[in-house]
Amino acid sequence: MNITDFNMDYFSLKGKNAIVTGGNTGLGQAFSLALAKGGANIFMPSIMPDDPAFNKLIQAEGGRAVYMEADMTKPGIAKQVVENCVKTLGSVDILVNCAGICMIAEVLDFGREQWDPMVAINLTAAFEMSHECAKYMIPQQSGKIINICSMFSWLGGKLSPAYAATKHGIAGLTKAYCDELAEYNIQVNGIAPGYFKTKVAASSSGDPARNKWIVDHTPEGRWGDIHDLMGTTVFLASKASQFVNGHILAVDGGFLVR
Repeated sequence: MNITDFNMDYFSLKGKNAIVTGGNTGLGQAFSLALAKGGANIFMPSIMPDDPAFNKLIQAEGGRAVYMEADMTKPGIAKQVVENCVKTLGSVDILVNCAGICMIAEVLDFGREQWDPMVAINLTAAFEMSHECAKYMIPQQSGKIINICSMFSWLGGKLSPAYAATKHGIAGLTKAYCDELAEYNIQVNGIAPGYFKTKVAASSSGDPARNKWIVDHTPEGRWGDIHDLMGTTVFLASKASQFVNGHILAVDGGFLVR
């Protein structure tokens, strides 16, 4: 390739169809809207109710917004989601495994009641979605899978061992699926957000001492802004990241270096 062949169209997602699990709520909205701004149509399976106002934001970017009520922990639902996406939009080119939950409890109070649902949604659902999407991406010899990891893909998990375990697991799944799918021109990467003021982080952002520790521990001296994740999403979903594979990209303001 000649260096003059590169142009900003490498970042375009025009004509691409993306599935974003949990894409109509929380950080999922940021991933969905970022992909829509890049030119993609968005298929959003979610246990949360349809959000017509958010759908209009996607449509305002020129793409289609398709909602499907879906509990990603139910057997067979991943197959239904992918089949419905292909039937409705024509293909599946991008998958963002975003749906996730976090339950917190002291170690002796943290049992299977908390463990099982977190493993089911945070890890098993991502595996099943990746498996079903691969059935379409392999024949078309292209695809992008983006798994939402975490700082806890590297760190411990005080008060939530299941969250740390599943986020370590999703990082491992990212690398394993890269190893399996790279030969088919499919890139599988992860985004590991640092500290963003989401519902999951509400207990930390609302605690003055904890909030200060997070800000002091982050070289940029602040919490993440939602826009910080959106550009990363477009990059990993686009042709611009074609030789980036099996990588977990931390968007953390430098948190991991300290």
